[in-house]
Amino acid sequence: MLAGKRILLIIGGGIAAYKALDLIRRLRERGASVAPVLTRAAEEFVTPLSVAALAGANVHRDLFDLTAEAEMGHIQLSRSADLVVVAPATADLMAKMAGGLANDLASTLLLATDTQVLIAPAMNVRMWQHAATVRNRAVLAGDGILSVGPNEGDMACGEYGPGRMAEPLEIVAAIEGILGGWAGPLAGRHVLVTSGPTHEPIDPVRYIANRSSGAQGTALAAALRDLGAKVTFVTGPATVPPPQGVTVVKVETAQQMLAAVEAALPAEAAVFAAAVADWRVANAADRKMKKDGSGTPPALSFAENPDILATISQLAKGRPRLVVGFAAETDDVIAHATAKRARKGCDWIVANDVSPATGIMGGSENAVTVLTAEAAETWPRMAKDAVARKLAARIAEALA
Repeated sequence: MLAGKRILLIIGGGIAAYKALDLIRRLRERGASVAPVLTRAAEEFVTPLSVAALAGANVHRDLFDLTAEAEMGHIQLSRSADLVVVAPATADLMAKMAGGLANDLASTLLLATDTQVLIAPAMNVRMWQHAATVRNRAVLAGDGILSVGPNEGDMACGEYGPGRMAEPLEIVAAIEGILGGWAGPLAGRHVLVTSGPTHEPIDPVRYIANRSSGAQGTALAAALRDLGAKVTFVTGPATVPPPQGVTVVKVETAQQMLAAVEAALPAEAAVFAAAVADWRVANAADRKMKKDGSGTPPALSFAENPDILATISQLAKGRPRLVVGFAAETDDVIAHATAKRARKGCDWIVANDVSPATGIMGGSENAVTVLTAEAAETWPRMAKDAVARKLAARIAEALA
């Protein structure tokens, strides 16, 4: 799949730079050529000689290389590749990309390129979770920058959490997916995924919502995409950016979400990971409600929202082959989820305990039990990305 492909690999300055050496080897094993670029900080972790030896090519290091720049070398380099890969993408490099800075060779190449860019972030967990990095991630996603990882685990600094660079083979798989049109066991299959909360208005400035970041649904859409699926991603107002390479439909309310889901059919599989509000305010005001000094709160009248999972599960015509629901429970998780699967008519229910002590709702990890007509399979607690990849693989197996 990568034979003859040209990869421009920008290696940032972090301890994960050592993984770039293995990444180069893996890419060349698959027939790709690699043009390596080292930042000054990267040279503190890996040597130009080792990178050049593995790449079988000169290492580019200096923006003001007189020989190369006589022919505008940074422009040629930035546009001659089939894909630009940044691994590791440090917090500094991501900030430069988000801000459009160009004060060294790496950042100048990234600003000058018209080629698709894939980043593999790597940094300390606090840096990854810092508000500035969160903003930069959202900007980069909005600019069409693709990403793989980071993973969760032990770090060189002794801390634990998200921030470890994706493993070289994971990055290779992402590169193959991008350059190969996301080929995989779900190639050509249409899969629908809902994600995030819904916002049900009380008045123009207030709403009712569920505590959902959209992280699990987003990870699942990306995992299905990576297996080759054509994904329609219907999302409420989530706090995480939607994945690249999928069709994104943004909605606010449960009624809008149902309409978007129905419009997206037919699909071979539908996964309903959204945390849809069960109720909406029937008498929502068209102006902001004001206190009148009486101490009497406004009387809100509620109406039941449409049941999206049940509606699609019970379609007489055009029902997806596989319908998967999610059950976020705080007590008697398995019993409630089992009853929900039977009541809704879906094929699988992915149940999880979202009581406050678990930290799952809005967190980076999940612990789920997948209930089918045949069995209940409990998975160990793991990162939401890992849950997504495992569930996507199960979906691919079911549709085979």
